[in-house]
Amino acid sequence: MKVKVLCRNPDDYVRETTRDIQRVPRNYDRTLHPFEVPREYTRALNATKMERLFAKPFVASLGGHRDGVSCLAKHAKSLSTVLSGACDGEVKVWNLSRRECLRTIPAHEGFVRAICSRFCGTSFFTVGDDKTVKQWRMEAPGYRVREEPLNTILGKAVYTGIDHHQSEGTFATCGQTVDIWDEQRTSPIRSFSWGVDSFSCVRYNPVETELLASCASDRSIVLYDMRESTPLKKVIMKLRSNTLCWNPMEAYNFTCSNEDYNLYTYDMRYLETPVTVHMDHVSAVLDVDYSPTGKEFVSASFDRTIRIFPKDKGHSREVYHTKRMQHVICVRWSADNKYVLSGSDEMNIRVWKANASEKLGVLTSREKAAVQYNQKLKAKFKNHPKVRRIAHHPTRSTPKPGSVPIVTEKEKHVVTVVE
Repeated sequence: MKVKVLCRNPDDYVRETTRDIQRVPRNYDRTLHPFEVPREYTRALNATKMERLFAKPFVASLGGHRDGVSCLAKHAKSLSTVLSGACDGEVKVWNLSRRECLRTIPAHEGFVRAICSRFCGTSFFTVGDDKTVKQWRMEAPGYRVREEPLNTILGKAVYTGIDHHQSEGTFATCGQTVDIWDEQRTSPIRSFSWGVDSFSCVRYNPVETELLASCASDRSIVLYDMRESTPLKKVIMKLRSNTLCWNPMEAYNFTCSNEDYNLYTYDMRYLETPVTVHMDHVSAVLDVDYSPTGKEFVSASFDRTIRIFPKDKGHSREVYHTKRMQHVICVRWSADNKYVLSGSDEMNIRVWKANASEKLGVLTSREKAAVQYNQKLKAKFKNHPKVRRIAHHPTRSTPKPGSVPIVTEKEKHVVTVVE
């Protein structure tokens, strides 16, 4: 005779403490759950609604400048340290965690055109309208010690941009020419020119560190190799590009902000046509910066908004604006991929969340699991009409139509490649 005995292990259903969650056995057989898809759809719809409802992207405003903020720079090693330069020649060092200014440096006479941090984070460089390049200590001087630059280089023309090498003691400046400098010398070790009056921006490639790119006044983007004596390639666009930024994860791709209200992502190996044209701004785009993951970038525009674009999409997923915010001159994405910083004409630096509905602070394991579950549900049902309508509904605050010029038809880009 066979006797079947039911055996239950108390460890499978008894809580260890009274604070634990009750253990519930589940059977994942689809035939036992005929309403699983409708239930998940309802959850996805509610998650999309809650995301739009709790979207509060603005974090803080850093005030203290007495003129418009002209440039921003991130610290190479510290997440909480940010550098800013203004149109009155002042440079400020900020602590983001405490939301306060640590130092104020009268760096230049006239505009501070650009700032960059040294790769080790011990010092930073500034350029201004007084034709000088200055190197400053990152640490504040002692009590009653006068603020003096570590090094000052007097040039022949105004410098409009600067960027530092990722691992060596060299940096690049742009003005009438693109110059490569050694920190120990007072004259450039190499100069590049290609029949251009002036340059507005120069950037090192963070992956292929010997490559540079610059935006020129003749509507061109010029690529350089530090190991060569002449420039590599040039692409001429219909309107002038203001700035550019390399993708930190894809060595050959870069995105430039243009005066025709668009941004263009190029592959430097195939400059005949852009990989993606990013549209949505209604005025000139002034600055662009990539996220550390390389999947998104943020742009600043003369239309008083900043927009966040996926790198392979033609339209933005977010637009940020406040009533007091004027023309946005510069923008940076924080190194921890959580915040976006913008500097504008009305002398304020604003801190925004990269994901508008993200909860700040420490999350419990259950909260993290719920966030990941909702993200998967939204991705699964993103093409459903109701979910798509709510996700793309224009509920974001944007400037009034009468305050910025409205474009009725986008001008098509025309590029010419010169090698």
